[in-house]
Amino acid sequence: MRRRALLAAFTALTAATATLGVRLATADAATEAAANAAARTAAARTAADGASTHAAPATFTHPGVLVSRGQLDFVKTKISEGAQPWTAAYNQMAASRYASLSRTPAPRATVECGSYSNPNNGCTDEREDAIAAYTDALMWYFTGNAAYAQKSIALMDAWSATIRSHTNSNAPLQTGWAGSVWPRAAEIIKHAYGAWPNQARFATMLRTVYLPVVIAGSSSNGNWELSMMEAAVGIAVHLDDKASYDRAIGRFQARAAAYVYIAADGSQPRYPPVGSVDTRAELISYWQGQSTFVDGLSQETCRDFVHTGYGLSAISHVAETTRIQGVDLWPSLSERMRHGLGFHTKFENGTAIPSNICGGSVVKGLGPVSEVAYNALANRLGIGMTNSRTYTESRRPQGTNNLFVAWETLTHANNPA
Repeated sequence: MRRRALLAAFTALTAATATLGVRLATADAATEAAANAAARTAAARTAADGASTHAAPATFTHPGVLVSRGQLDFVKTKISEGAQPWTAAYNQMAASRYASLSRTPAPRATVECGSYSNPNNGCTDEREDAIAAYTDALMWYFTGNAAYAQKSIALMDAWSATIRSHTNSNAPLQTGWAGSVWPRAAEIIKHAYGAWPNQARFATMLRTVYLPVVIAGSSSNGNWELSMMEAAVGIAVHLDDKASYDRAIGRFQARAAAYVYIAADGSQPRYPPVGSVDTRAELISYWQGQSTFVDGLSQETCRDFVHTGYGLSAISHVAETTRIQGVDLWPSLSERMRHGLGFHTKFENGTAIPSNICGGSVVKGLGPVSEVAYNALANRLGIGMTNSRTYTESRRPQGTNNLFVAWETLTHANNPA
């Protein structure tokens, strides 16, 4: 009897200890999550506070989304001289389907984009019409042929008269991709060409259809929010909207810092500015299972280099726009971006993948995304970037990814303006 009582007491003590252990473990996890959530909020606030030193200019520069008038004039001179790589890049653009004067716009009131554009109800049409409008604006600037300006206007007018919304799971990303390209075209046409009767309607489209979606941000993979912030910044410039510009730059700074790891971040990457990634285990999962962090690694490196290229490209586009607007983010991003671009181009150039990176295997395909960052970092800031140089120069002219990147050898290669 006594033995049975002792056994029962021992069993009860064991169960209590186990329960206490579970509670302690749960409490520890909760404490970690709370602490990291607080740290993430503080980091986001720091980034937002930092934006006050990178706030909207007193007066926006136009054209001033990704390319400036000075940059365009530099390229125009190089083309007239038959200089390379600009002439080859111009010929590439002029021969593309995006420069066709017979193009017919295909606008929809509702663009429906599912995951990986399935379903694809207007997704490709919208993105490619936006690229075509930008292409035609560039063609007009470099040739002086007004037919290209009129085609750019026709494309923008068709969409501003029609589109009302984006739907389905990829709607935020689709809005970001198209919304980042439309302002590039609109800036050149409005501020360099000038004769555009329906410009105000187009501006209303940007303000009501695109801006509310993109400026809200995203907790998905980082390339989503970076593209959305690129769109928000470009739209804000075109609309002379200082409040939206400052809001977008604040979120952009926080997301860029959480997208590319550098040693200065500490033992692990920064937590994303929004979402439910609050513990180290969740962070590793968010970084595609990668638990070893080295300079230049991206949140999507172990997913694939294609999506990583989207993120790096969007960072470079926003930074370049801030430079044109007179409050340059490139110096503050230089360490992160030189490592990010160099890390990925090294493997694209043929360096073997070490076993501690993505299990020794990656999916390459960075894309035509290096010219803007390489020019800013290597040429303007004088940073040595051997891997990025090899990648960039061996792939000239870099064309378009048919999403939101287009003709950046033409616009940015060795461009000092």
